Amino acid sequence: MSKFLVRLLSFSLLLGALPTVFIGLVSYYLATQDIEKKVSEANMQLLLQTQMRVEQTLKSLEMSATQLANSSMIQSAMDTSLDGEDFVQVRELTAELTNLQSTAVIKQAYLVNVEKDWVVNLGVMKKLSTYENKSEIYNYAAHPASMFWSTMKWTAPSGGQLEAGASSKAVGAVRSPASDTISLVEKIPLLPRTNTPRGLLVVQIAAADIRAMLTPNHGSSSSSNYILDSSGQAFLASSDSTAAYADINRIVQERSGSAREQQGSFNARMNGREVAVLYRSSGYNGWTYVSVASIAEMTKDTKKTAVLTAAACSFIFIVVLIIGYFGSRRMYSPIRSLLELTQRIEPEASREGIKRDELQYIKESIETLAVSRSRLEEQMQGQSGHLKEFFVLKLFTGQLHDGDRMYRSGLYGFPKDWKRLGVLTLQIDHLQDTRYQEQDRELLLFAINNIVGELLPVETRFSPILLGTSQVTLLASAVDDPEQVKAYFYQTAELIKAKVELYLQLQVSIGISRAFSQLNDTVKAYGESMAALKCRIHLGPDIIAHYEDIEHNEAVESKVYSHLKLMEDQLAQALQEVKLEKAIDIFNQYLSSVLNKDGFMNEHHLLLIQLMSRILHIVQDQGVSLRKILEGEGAVEQLLKLQTREEIALWFQTKLFVPIITMLSEKADTQYVNIADRIVKMIHDLYDAEISLESCAETLNFHPVYLSRVFKKEMGVSFSDYLSDYRMSMAKVMLETTTMKISEIGEKLQYKNISAFIRNFRKTYGTTPGQYREMLDREQSS
Repeated sequence: MSKFLVRLLSFSLLLGALPTVFIGLVSYYLATQDIEKKVSEANMQLLLQTQMRVEQTLKSLEMSATQLANSSMIQSAMDTSLDGEDFVQVRELTAELTNLQSTAVIKQAYLVNVEKDWVVNLGVMKKLSTYENKSEIYNYAAHPASMFWSTMKWTAPSGGQLEAGASSKAVGAVRSPASDTISLVEKIPLLPRTNTPRGLLVVQIAAADIRAMLTPNHGSSSSSNYILDSSGQAFLASSDSTAAYADINRIVQERSGSAREQQGSFNARMNGREVAVLYRSSGYNGWTYVSVASIAEMTKDTKKTAVLTAAACSFIFIVVLIIGYFGSRRMYSPIRSLLELTQRIEPEASREGIKRDELQYIKESIETLAVSRSRLEEQMQGQSGHLKEFFVLKLFTGQLHDGDRMYRSGLYGFPKDWKRLGVLTLQIDHLQDTRYQEQDRELLLFAINNIVGELLPVETRFSPILLGTSQVTLLASAVDDPEQVKAYFYQTAELIKAKVELYLQLQVSIGISRAFSQLNDTVKAYGESMAALKCRIHLGPDIIAHYEDIEHNEAVESKVYSHLKLMEDQLAQALQEVKLEKAIDIFNQYLSSVLNKDGFMNEHHLLLIQLMSRILHIVQDQGVSLRKILEGEGAVEQLLKLQTREEIALWFQTKLFVPIITMLSEKADTQYVNIADRIVKMIHDLYDAEISLESCAETLNFHPVYLSRVFKKEMGVSFSDYLSDYRMSMAKVMLETTTMKISEIGEKLQYKNISAFIRNFRKTYGTTPGQYREMLDREQSS
């Protein structure tokens, strides 16, 4: 018989007998101790969570109160004697008290000026000397600490005033727990410590809110939590509960009084039953958090475990004895098959392996498989980051199904317990006046993406990705309140923006979408964040824009202003006159009018495209190919990518104005173009004077016939037709921009007969000057 088969049979019998006896003796004891230990550890963790939750609430209120106490308004108020006539300042102080931030309900807040003898609360302003709770204020002022939490109330022996101070210097006052409120007291100024401060800031929160935080949220009712203040009083408990836990509280107070036992546990008896008591002392405010759980409830399942273990062990012992032999032989059969297969492959090696151990070859196979698996896991771990980014990319492009979204989100370790989501889209404003070049844009976006990934905790965001020229982050919020969610998104955007400016010295803008609750709305939210970024065109760069803040602007109807067309004509005229500075000044005026105009977000681009088309007509009128002006990427695509006023102004100047003026200057170097342009310039300058082809020829020292032929060849029209057309265009401009009479315009344009002027105007524009002016008046009035 094989040695391994003998060992397997012996081990099977021992495995059935010895564990059965051992389990029957110690299982109940171990189960009891283990369950009690685990429940105690779990309760200690829950107690720690409760402590952190309560202290977070208290600390947030302390921070808000400190900011208010140190504000310029409060500091100024400390130097002012307020009375009933200062209702404006009182109202502002009341508003500041009302706006204190806290997750607990603020029941009352007081701002006290001891020196000026006044007190302002959420409702009224009174003189401190006549205030009904002035003893309470004086108790607070006498406390040695500059900031403290008061859990006690003071009752005068006569039954009169209640003084809710933590001070023990109130003469003749009775000190007892305050079951309704907990007070935060901050002296003004905070430093140095004094018993005679200038003023006090007192904020009272509802004790019920703190009591609600003590309720276990894990579904178990076997434990109860409460808090002892620094004097050992259970200030949140009722009188009946305080009496029931009196002995426990005394032991906790004795143990926590030692600096070496800030947390611990012990067993005690309460109401005839044994309980487990856990406590944690807080170094923050001296409170002690206590959890009391019934040991019987903690270990009730162990009795069932003992019965089941005894039955299972007996059954296992009998079954193992019966099937041990047959089971061993059955289990050995796969090993025999593997050995036979090995012998067929390497007979001699197999025989040597059998003498050593039958499982040698199986071990080698398993080791090989383990090595392969380790390598595969390493490769998968290296690709994990890319898989996460790929998932988020598909999420933003709408390529995931609903079921796939939730499954993969949990698989990749993305946030789970979120209530609301939001999209933050970041774009670099421009690279002008920086140490970077345009070709560095992609590397900068990659660096920004890494900054966001390291800056934001993984439980608050999905993997940041790059989409086109934008860095996109999907944020997750655990709160559902719209205002809190919006504030959280804005604070996160401010943090990202500040870090990018710190590390990269770049101006960036961030668009924030509306909050949403379904992953399938991610694509829509991304579009909203991109729409928010478009407001940079009229607000300028270096901004954080929320979609809700600019959404109302999208409903305004587009209008066309007549002065835009006039500025377009003036700009075209400046370019034709080869005056770059004048063209830039007119364009800046045009850009200000367009960007300050209410309308659709895309209307700015449409108006700029219209202007670009008008400017390019100058090039076409000169018979020059547009390719000589616009090179590389399409002009419209370039223009649509511009996001700030500075980028737009620079693009028009470098891509249009300078090339066009250069082209016109070069074209003027040739003789024909020079002559024709000089004649055109003379027409433009002297259109309202006596001008003829002969006078131009005399000025230019050329024969009139030669000038006529050159002008006709270059301009495509005769001198007289061009002069007439230009005078008509200027007549139209005068009708649009001046209040001159029609007869005065005709005389200015050298028409001796007003009828001839009207006839030529009708021939050119299909309407008389009077009808055209009436039409302009109707358009302007509408």
